[in-house]
Amino acid sequence: MPIQNSDSPSPSDDTTTPDALLHTGAEHGASAEDLVLATGRDLTPRTLAWAERKLAKEGAAALDKLLP
Repeated sequence: MPIQNSDSPSPSDDTTTPDALLHTGAEHGASAEDLVLATGRDLTPRTLAWAERKLAKEGAAALDKLLP
């Protein structure tokens, strides 16, 4: 994705995002970092350990339960 200079116009709201830029994350799976950030918590060793345990127990469903 090209970086825009501050003097260049901002993208229009009526443009379509190319398919290559759209993704759901399903192709990569959920990570402990994803789970922590979805809860709004800071990334710390403690929260990462919690997320790793939760992912080990629940799998990707752990993230699905947090997101609408």
